[in-house]
Amino acid sequence: MFEKKSSKIEKSSEEDSFDVFRPTKGSAKVVIGNGVSIKGEITNADEVQIDGNADITIVTDNLVVGGTGDLKGTINSHNLDVWGKVDGELKVGGTLTIQEQGSVSGNIEYQNMQIKLGGKIKGDIKVSDKVKKISDVKPPKKDESSPLQDTLDNKN
Repeated sequence: MFEKKSSKIEKSSEEDSFDVFRPTKGSAKVVIGNGVSIKGEITNADEVQIDGNADITIVTDNLVVGGTGDLKGTINSHNLDVWGKVDGELKVGGTLTIQEQGSVSGNIEYQNMQIKLGGKIKGDIKVSDKVKKISDVKPPKKDESSPLQDTLDNKN
């Protein structure tokens, strides 16, 4: 009787430990640890954390450069959180966050940016124009009417 219970417990603990080591669907995470140097290219990663030295070309959704991290290269990320140093060609489609000790330099293009007190940024800085400005939208031709224009004409 006790043996059956213990075998069930062992079986469930084996299944649990197996699931712990199985990566969740859609999680492709890369960590470059402190003291590690890498040169090359990282692609198809959901998350990348760099705490060492890297001279790379990278395309990822979320990139974190830790306090000991030193990243150089061509970076294309949706979100970038900088605690260490980053230098190169940066394209950030979401939010670029520079923490207190963070330093970013190079050719920088971003959608949104947050710089904490003490954070540094230097280089060619450009706001990405993914959303069209109202001034860029062409008005309709004189013979075409729009619902907004009809409403304005009726009020006058």
